[in-house]
Order: sequence, then structure tokens, then C-alpha cells
Amino acid sequence: MADIFPDPADATPAGLNAMQQGFLPGELELEVLEAREGYLRSQVTVSQKHMAPNGFMHAASVIALLDSAAGYGCRISLPQGAAGFTTIELKSNFLGTARIGETVLCEAKLVHGGRMTQVWDATATHAATGKAIALFRCTQMVLYPR
Repeated sequence: MADIFPDPADATPAGLNAMQQGFLPGELELEVLEAREGYLRSQVTVSQKHMAPNGFMHAASVIALLDSAAGYGCRISLPQGAAGFTTIELKSNFLGTARIGETVLCEAKLVHGGRMTQVWDATATHAATGKAIALFRCTQMVLYPR
């Protein structure tokens, strides 16, 4: 595990959920359910704050769930000596949407874990039906102390 976690508990779902308070993922009430090297599972129950004026879940809310899952997964999967990471590319395909009261699950998986970059794939699905809402891929640049 990378040096950015002085306490191994920080890489647990409880630690990640606590860390996000006061930041966008916390404000959107994203919840990490499972976290291990190369994998992260999270969810959100859709509320008014996640919605677009058209009555459907806002695309940016879906991206926030997917990007946060990939980012947290990256954070707990950094190579030894890394100080952090930053997103350098992301792409999403929207296949559906969600409405208020529905739960959206996210599963993020490490596709490439190199010394300088990581590539993550994530899928958002309806918890009740298992139907995909969005597919997502991002590339993270691994940062090292200077």
C-alpha cells in the first residue's frame, strides 16, 4: 500500500467514507461498500441533489460516482513510494438513468496498474434490476514526491 496511508484503516470503506466528508463525494452521499487493491464497489441512493431539471439523474452525478470509485481504487492501489494521483483522461457512455429513491451501484476495476499510470473501468448499474446506467474508463497519472 502506498505511503499516503499512514494508517491502514484509511484504506477501508469506513476510512474512505470518513475521508470524503466535506468534499463533493461526501456532499453527494456516495458510500463505499468494498475496497481492496484493484477493486472498489460503492453506491448512492438518488435524491433531489443528484437530479437534472428534466427529472432524471444528472450525468455529472453519475460521473461523480464512477470517477470517485476509480479514484479511491487508485488511491489504495498506488505503487510503493507514490504520493498520489491525478486524472488525465476519462470517458463515459450513458446507457440509462435513475430516478429519486433508486439506488445506483458502481463497480470499479483496475485494468492497468503501471508505475506511471493506472487505467480503471467502472460500471454504474441499477441496484434493483442490475441494468447498466453507464460505462466509464479513466486514466490516472501516478504522482511521486519531488
